[in-house]
Amino acid sequence: MAFLLSSFAPVWPILLLAKTAVAVPPAHPMITPAPDLEARVVQRDLNPGSYIESIISGFGSDVSSYIASGVPQFFQDFPSGEAVESSLGITDSDLAPSPTQVLNIPAYGNWTEQGWNVRVHGNVYKQPNITEDRLNDLANVFLVGTDIDELAIPEQEQARNFTASIFVVQQPDVNVTINFENDVDVRPDASGGVVNAEGGVQSIDLPYETTPEGDFDTFIILQNTTGPNGGHLIAGNTTSSIQALNMYTNGTNTGNATAYLVPPTGFTIISDIDDILRVTKIYDPVEGLLNSFARAFTPWMNMPDIYANWSATIPNFHFHYLTTTPEQVTRNYMEFIYATYPLGSFDTRPLNFSDVSATLSIRKFLLDKIFQTFPERKFVLVADTSNSDVMSDYPQLVRDYPGQVQCIFLRNTTATDATDLFPYDTSGFEGIDQRQYMFFVTPDDLRNVDIVGGNCYNPAVVQNVTFGYQGRGFGNAGSSIRWDGSWSWLSVAMALWLCLL
Repeated sequence: MAFLLSSFAPVWPILLLAKTAVAVPPAHPMITPAPDLEARVVQRDLNPGSYIESIISGFGSDVSSYIASGVPQFFQDFPSGEAVESSLGITDSDLAPSPTQVLNIPAYGNWTEQGWNVRVHGNVYKQPNITEDRLNDLANVFLVGTDIDELAIPEQEQARNFTASIFVVQQPDVNVTINFENDVDVRPDASGGVVNAEGGVQSIDLPYETTPEGDFDTFIILQNTTGPNGGHLIAGNTTSSIQALNMYTNGTNTGNATAYLVPPTGFTIISDIDDILRVTKIYDPVEGLLNSFARAFTPWMNMPDIYANWSATIPNFHFHYLTTTPEQVTRNYMEFIYATYPLGSFDTRPLNFSDVSATLSIRKFLLDKIFQTFPERKFVLVADTSNSDVMSDYPQLVRDYPGQVQCIFLRNTTATDATDLFPYDTSGFEGIDQRQYMFFVTPDDLRNVDIVGGNCYNPAVVQNVTFGYQGRGFGNAGSSIRWDGSWSWLSVAMALWLCLL
């Protein structure tokens, strides 16, 4: 089956399952690197007899090499820059009157001998003027099996807004200035013990211009300037409190975010979002796309209660949210998180990487960065079994950073959702102390764990973990699953993408 979109094919390889191989996009410049960080390629270990490989081998040369390697293209090859202009039939001169906008991503900062060191990152772009009819056409690209006219009015509006956030034109070579203010609205007992900083008000020009893809990502040292009432930032080696400063970008009212100054010791939770904090069903192609592009974000069961309890009971718990969704579409994620879960810093997939290997290992790249930024902190990792990166990267972090991984909590999506047909590999957990990790089914399974005490396993939650491939057709999960041809080629490819996000 060839899934062809003639208006985009020349500039945007969306997910073409044609009879020719999909071209690998050209290399992009590297983001501003942090010291001593190396991106590592995470090789996908597809068992020769596995369900996934049986599907891929059935496709032969018809399936993209990106999909076959476990990295689907649909959410990696969003159009950018000239590709957006070409697909919309516009030029730089058409965009000139449009205001410059900034996606400023909530930041974390660490304490150094020079003072507080804040990682500032985001993207500078312009929003083209796109008609509603054209947005409907573009939205239908993502709504596979559904037309936007078939959606409820609120879902149509969200689909158009989401699509508009994809079709933006990134602005290269821009000088970015960040203004820091101590005016954060901290919610009592809902922010992991975050306090409003009493100093640090200042304006800083970032040391680098934006990349060709409009990205900026760099650490900057804050001066301990006096606040409105004569207060100052508290030195990181004299406090256990997380201090918060708001960040505003010069020249726009869209580039607002918060920076969290995190002391050297304590606990940091790194939480995935899809199918952990919100209902996404990334393993179900049609539902996953509708939940991502059209439906309002909905919390997964009572997970907000669990996070609120952790926020109120674990002293100065630093919340960090990590999603490998590309940064163009993460504003919805951030708005949802801050309306539903404790305040915290954020990581997402930037647009510019130097090579395919960095793209393949984006989650590990971001995890290594925060682990190396806080070498004395202990980390709590929360995700689900539908993501192959998580299943390999999280147990590897236990070995790479001895003593830093306090807990690993993984939701077993195959246990509660019959539409999750894909196996997961638990072999990385062999040899790790059971008290350090737990596979859970509902949020309530997490109620009786002792994060601070290091007992992360609730004995009431039966594990029965064998080390190897699990899930439908594997391990103890039931009878084998065979692909009977009832799924379209597109559906299978989309499932491969969604289950590996």
